[in-house]
Amino acid sequence: MALDKLLRRHFWAVILLLVAAAAFFDAQGIMHVVGASLGADAKQLATPPFVSMAAPGAGSASPHALSADAILHRNPFDSVTGPLDVAAAAEIASEQEQAIAAPPDMSDPFHAPDCEGVKVLIITASADPDWSFAALETTKEKGKSVLRRRGSDIDGKTVRFIGWDRVWMTSGSLLCQAQMFKPPPAASGSAAPPPPAPMPAGGGAGAVADDIKKGIQRVGPNEFNVDRTVVDKILENQAELMRQARIVPEQENGKVVGIRLFGVRADTLLGTLGMENGDRLQTINGFDMTSPEKALEAYARLRTADHLTIQINRKGQNQNLDYNIK
Repeated sequence: MALDKLLRRHFWAVILLLVAAAAFFDAQGIMHVVGASLGADAKQLATPPFVSMAAPGAGSASPHALSADAILHRNPFDSVTGPLDVAAAAEIASEQEQAIAAPPDMSDPFHAPDCEGVKVLIITASADPDWSFAALETTKEKGKSVLRRRGSDIDGKTVRFIGWDRVWMTSGSLLCQAQMFKPPPAASGSAAPPPPAPMPAGGGAGAVADDIKKGIQRVGPNEFNVDRTVVDKILENQAELMRQARIVPEQENGKVVGIRLFGVRADTLLGTLGMENGDRLQTINGFDMTSPEKALEAYARLRTADHLTIQINRKGQNQNLDYNIK
């Protein structure tokens, strides 16, 4: 009677004990099943290891062999150092040496030849050159436009700079341009071009015209005021105005450090702008003239700039020439 009352009073404890016992035996059964499925097979353990049937001395490459060649070649952890394997590093070094040995001719980018096989459709220019884009079309894939930015490749050419109306590209050491608003070529039966204008009186070949000379005023030893119309004329007739100057990239320890100017006379354009024969042009508004991309960016911004600072090296000394464009 007392046991019956005890069981009724503590019936929940009896249920809890029964549930615990059922859980214990259930867990034991599951462990046996899992152990049987995961346990090592005695027959398999007794089987001798696989012996390759390849001939003695012959290399047997596993189809799952691991190799670090891809990581060493691409070096995804360090974009500055580049590939770590010797062959790829030597190849890149060779390409860099060739680029330094034969840099693109940046003396007259606005008169660079047309990029054959490439047509500019749309340009989205940004103050940051890396965020400028151009929609291009090639003659190989007409009707299909591709979006490119600086450093991209198209039709065997590399995009170097995207201006507001044109795209400059290089193929090896050759510079070309694809212009968006280029006028159509003149018909073959059109009138002959007018004869060249006569040289200014008292000036030889390459002498600056009076209208350009009047638009350049020297206000200090190395400071000039320049009319904006003069800048436009210089950019439009750059090849003619500078044809007497010889521009030669200068190297030190295998690296291009500037552009040396030869054939500069006082009555030429460069002489009127305060430059002297033998000066080494280094930067324009901070843009490195030894870099094709930076040089193109400097040229593209000349039309809208209000001030130009050109750094030159004259007889071993660095100095600046300042131009206020009004």
